[in-house]
Amino acid sequence: MKTLYIDCGMGAAGDMLTAALLELLPDPDAFIARLNGLGIPGVTVSKEPTVKCGIQGTHFTVLVNNTEEDEHMHDYPVEPEGHHTGIAEHLHHHDHSHTHDHEHGHFHIHNHNHMDDHPVYLHQHEEQEHPHHHHHHSSMNEIEQIITGLHLPEKVHQDVLAVYRLIAEAESHVHGVPVTDIHFHEVGTMDAVTDITAVCLLMNEIAPDEVVVSPVHVGSGQVKCAHGILPVPAPATLHILSDVPIYGGEIKGELCTPTGAALLKHFASRFGSMPVMKPLAAGYGMGKKDFQWANCVRVTLGETGSQADMILELSCNVDDMTAEAIGFACKRLFEAGAKDVYLQPVYMKKSRPATKISVLCLEADKESIVSCLFKHTTTIGIREAAMNRYVLDRKIEKIQTPYGEVRRKISYGYGVTREKYEHDDLARIAADNQLSLEEVKGLLNLE
Repeated sequence: MKTLYIDCGMGAAGDMLTAALLELLPDPDAFIARLNGLGIPGVTVSKEPTVKCGIQGTHFTVLVNNTEEDEHMHDYPVEPEGHHTGIAEHLHHHDHSHTHDHEHGHFHIHNHNHMDDHPVYLHQHEEQEHPHHHHHHSSMNEIEQIITGLHLPEKVHQDVLAVYRLIAEAESHVHGVPVTDIHFHEVGTMDAVTDITAVCLLMNEIAPDEVVVSPVHVGSGQVKCAHGILPVPAPATLHILSDVPIYGGEIKGELCTPTGAALLKHFASRFGSMPVMKPLAAGYGMGKKDFQWANCVRVTLGETGSQADMILELSCNVDDMTAEAIGFACKRLFEAGAKDVYLQPVYMKKSRPATKISVLCLEADKESIVSCLFKHTTTIGIREAAMNRYVLDRKIEKIQTPYGEVRRKISYGYGVTREKYEHDDLARIAADNQLSLEEVKGLLNLE
């Protein structure tokens, strides 16, 4: 199975994800030409080789009307005493001719150490209070019209819209206003639309069967924006990354942008460590800033056999349940999403004979399984173990026979192929015709 692993050890941003995925293509220049030909209003993109900590990768640049977004963004990392890195001082050397954006009360998706993909938005009433403001701002509806107007495959259209809505909904939630009242600054909007479109197109072209994303390094400390000092991760980023494993670390500043977070959330099949895989290609998407650590997103494309994924084993021991009660609990566990449930005889303290109930389930079903175990068994504690599993790919064929339809399961991969007829179908034919299972197999030449 073709698996894409995204290493977010230095966070994630739209331009960095784009640059990393570009390196997986046989002809990145052709993709850049295609992106420039989409007609995103005022946008020109380019790529250039960049070296971080001795590693060569790619940096992706978006110009909107010949302007980079960060020339309009002046959100500064706030450095604690005794930890001066020079980052804030360096940022203050940017041209401040555009700081009037802040004076007009714009809210911002806060800039981070990579200085890239932050759309800027404001409330409609604020723009009305300052009619002399000369920048154009787009509503979510206008952004959707821009996206749907691009010549893209339908799946890519849907992906781009879904990612942008994640960002808009997060900002709406954080600031307590409807999505319809949020307006995005022109430069930030086109930059974010470009990054999101690029990543969605690249994912469509690479077409991985599974996307595994590492826990996301979000940075630490604080960032300073037009309305004050905010904690890292920024509130919108934290909202998008709900239910995602994240961590801080030593780097002061914002490593994961809302755009990066939304792209990861949308495309990830699951979050976790790198699976056992045979690497085929790797890509490095570089940020602008230099740190002690290589400032990049790394993507690895590889084969994980037929299918490799993580499975959880939840188990408990009970010594005061009847066989009937345990059987009832097992049925409820399957209904709650268990992939398998099995029982083992064990001895507990004081040499009491007992039963170990083990449940295999996916991460997404863990909470329902835990609740089910506590509800339908007498246990007061549940153990959890995470493990990788390897399974064969499966498909089902339907065979028409004189006695009705019979399903045949075909499992394949790892150099083997196995076939098995569905027992329930054979049992139904046997019961309907007062035959044994062996007689049915013989009649249907299923031996």
